[in-house]
Amino acid sequence: MFKAGALFALVSLLPAALAQSQMYGQCGGTGFTGSTTCVSGAVCTYSNPYYSQCLPGKSTSSSASSTKTTSSSTTSKSTTSSSSSTGTTSTKTTSTSSSSIPTTTPSTGNPWATKSGYVSPYYAAEVNAAAASLSDSSLVAKYSKIANTPTFIWLDTVSKVPTLATYLAGAKAAGTVLQIVVYDLPNRDCAAKASNGEFSIANNGVANYKDYIDQIAAQVAAYPGVPVVAVIEPDSLGNVVTNQDKYPACATAAPYYQELVVYAMQKLNTVGVTMYLDAGHAGWLGWPANISPAAQLFGTLFSQAGKPAGVRGLATNVANYNALNAASPDPITQGNSNYDEQHYINALAPLLTQNGFPAHFIVDQGRAGVQNIRQQWGDWCNIKGAGFGIRPTTNTGSAYIDSIVWVKPGGECDGTSNSSAARYDSTCSLSDADTPAPEAGTWFQEYFNTLVVKANPSL
Repeated sequence: MFKAGALFALVSLLPAALAQSQMYGQCGGTGFTGSTTCVSGAVCTYSNPYYSQCLPGKSTSSSASSTKTTSSSTTSKSTTSSSSSTGTTSTKTTSTSSSSIPTTTPSTGNPWATKSGYVSPYYAAEVNAAAASLSDSSLVAKYSKIANTPTFIWLDTVSKVPTLATYLAGAKAAGTVLQIVVYDLPNRDCAAKASNGEFSIANNGVANYKDYIDQIAAQVAAYPGVPVVAVIEPDSLGNVVTNQDKYPACATAAPYYQELVVYAMQKLNTVGVTMYLDAGHAGWLGWPANISPAAQLFGTLFSQAGKPAGVRGLATNVANYNALNAASPDPITQGNSNYDEQHYINALAPLLTQNGFPAHFIVDQGRAGVQNIRQQWGDWCNIKGAGFGIRPTTNTGSAYIDSIVWVKPGGECDGTSNSSAARYDSTCSLSDADTPAPEAGTWFQEYFNTLVVKANPSL
């Protein structure tokens, strides 16, 4: 039998052990020691091996062992993933060889000229679930506007590729442009931790990535006529330009990034995908020392790929916070005449033309509604006080810019502020980062609400 003191000690521990995780709190994941059940009205939902989260649902007490659901991701410096960096794939599907995929001539011209972007049902469900807990009807109405705003769908793990068929069918039925992000390079995002990916160069990563691209191409080929726009590998080529000397990991990854971006351009071109390579942002590649080497790199890779017709141009500011046209330069931009995305694009476009690369752009303004909120231009993680920016439109005011877009789904976290987490990046604990923050790619309700309240233009 227990001694009385031991029994008392055991009983005293029970309340903590039985305490349930709150709405949007963590409820599971590798190394997690807290409660694996959620408060009434929330379901413990799997996001990645490191993080399960209490999200609105019907169950009254669901644990981390509940059915795995697919998470839509987002960002690092530019985006983040909800995958683990194990170097292996969690789901392996059979690749379709290139010879079995019919060749489709990519559409030329602005893909949004006659069609709007597809509204992601996954993101809409996230937003609507968050709205269900609100009592302020005016705020609910603003949430609804966001839920119906076209955003990009991130294919940041190979396990998400099969879901592409659902989105293709939805875009076909709606008569809209399906917008995706191709984001699964081996040794992904060599200069950050929050967005590390699932493939490793040392562990068959090159072959795994080509298989990933082949699977995307096969899915698109099954829906001929559905316009698909892809942003190709956020952060990758920017790291090639600027970070090989700073980070040995980037020097190792750079030749593979280049080889595989060429492969993606070639393969996705065969099924008619319109592509925009990621070009960082004004505060990265817009500096005088970086902009010419960047243009040269884009031109070289485009030529190596055979100048595929499906490569339309570049995407800038993906998951970042820069204004399209700043009223005045933010103090953090001092020394760079390209202090907003329009200045950056105006400077880059003629250099691209000189290097034989098409000078067309899309610009992410999903979280760019509020300016002068960062301590340093390189800060990218859950920046405090950010607001939703210009809504997707082809009324860009620039002959170079095809469309303003929302590539980053606002509200999906950039990275955790938990320093003990496997993918912790210290950037996510800086003074201008919103804390406490959950794991990358999971829903960050408090942050989303701020984006809504501070939206500019207002919702």
